[in-house]
Amino acid sequence: MDVRQLDRQALLLTGQLVSRVKPGHLTRATPCADWTLYGLLRHLVTQNQGFTASAHGAGQPWAVWRDGDLGEDPAGAYEASADEVTAAFAEDDVLERQFALPEVGEGFAVPGKTAIGFHLLDYVVHAWDIAVTIGAPWEPAAELTAAALRVAALVPDAGRGPGAPFRRRLVVPDDAPPTDRLLALLGRDPSWTPEPY
Repeated sequence: MDVRQLDRQALLLTGQLVSRVKPGHLTRATPCADWTLYGLLRHLVTQNQGFTASAHGAGQPWAVWRDGDLGEDPAGAYEASADEVTAAFAEDDVLERQFALPEVGEGFAVPGKTAIGFHLLDYVVHAWDIAVTIGAPWEPAAELTAAALRVAALVPDAGRGPGAPFRRRLVVPDDAPPTDRLLALLGRDPSWTPEPY
């Protein structure tokens, strides 16, 4: 399946969970240690805007990866940003364009197909972050989990840890479900639960 179709599935999966977020959820801690749920949703909007800019050759400035705004309607802000990035990814020759990803490193750029794979991975896993924070089910389709696993397996061990995009890999049993293996590859504990509220 085209990575763009899979990415759209990831955006829809995340959007379904964002739509279930209530105002009282926004201050909750998430599995992303540096972010409350509000901060995580702002990150998702910002990432969509950054990838949109990068698809158009304007992703190098740090500002485009930092200015996401949820306003008074986090779900609406998410949906608008998801529509923008989906339209950008649908453009002709986008899979061959170079995407600047300054969060990975200064001057770092990859072909669109690879960049969209990174985006897909981010949204599948952040969907879990939202789901487990608000007590909702997280059920990515098998082909989406498989695609995210392929990308996650390529994330190098170097540069992981506090302050980095990913934590160190965790070990799970060999017979663990694919979703648990995906989370563990990115340093997330599949058994994480939020503090009681």
